[in-house]
Amino acid sequence: MLFSCWSVKGGSGTSVVAASLALVLASSAPAGVLLLDAGGGDLPAVLGLPEPPAPGLAQWCEAGDEVPPGALGRLELDAAPGLRLVPYGIPERVPPTAADGHRLAVTLALADDPRPAVVDCGSTESPFATALAGAATTSLLVLRPCYLALRRAVAAPVRPSGVVLVEEPGRSLDGADVEAALGVPVRATIPWHQGVARAVDAGLLTRGLPRALARPLRAVA
Repeated sequence: MLFSCWSVKGGSGTSVVAASLALVLASSAPAGVLLLDAGGGDLPAVLGLPEPPAPGLAQWCEAGDEVPPGALGRLELDAAPGLRLVPYGIPERVPPTAADGHRLAVTLALADDPRPAVVDCGSTESPFATALAGAATTSLLVLRPCYLALRRAVAAPVRPSGVVLVEEPGRSLDGADVEAALGVPVRATIPWHQGVARAVDAGLLTRGLPRALARPLRAVA
């Protein structure tokens, strides 16, 4: 099972949603969960981890077919009980391409690994993210109820399996508007809550997932 979390513009909360979904899955997955940072390197900070050493996913992509698929496993780090993280690594001069995204998706799909995988794809402004988002078993668009974001989502090159809606105070759009515009269900609605921001800012997400995140994402998991 491969979950991709992606957005159509930065600042949507994709990394927080991906990390939280992985933690929810890890709480009940016997074999554990694999979390991959394909969005540029924010996941260690979101999880309250020190900056990991290179190499990472970016270097695995850069190596291409020169490394066997099993080499990806050697990049894994302990992130939380039942959760292993593949960090992004040090960004290189040439960013990952769509071909790299397809190769990673195929590698994860064909791996003899019982763990579900969650990929933080970042924004589909990147061809790498677009390829991963489209290849996932469950493709989750992380969206704020913003008219400009919704316009981009309608025109996105990937059709999601569902939407994780991150509420914001004062917005006029709601889940019904999003479903009508995109033709896919809102799988989870995450309310605005100061406890979420505090947990992320303090690096405490792995020590106790706020209920405002855990409850909506259990339905997705």
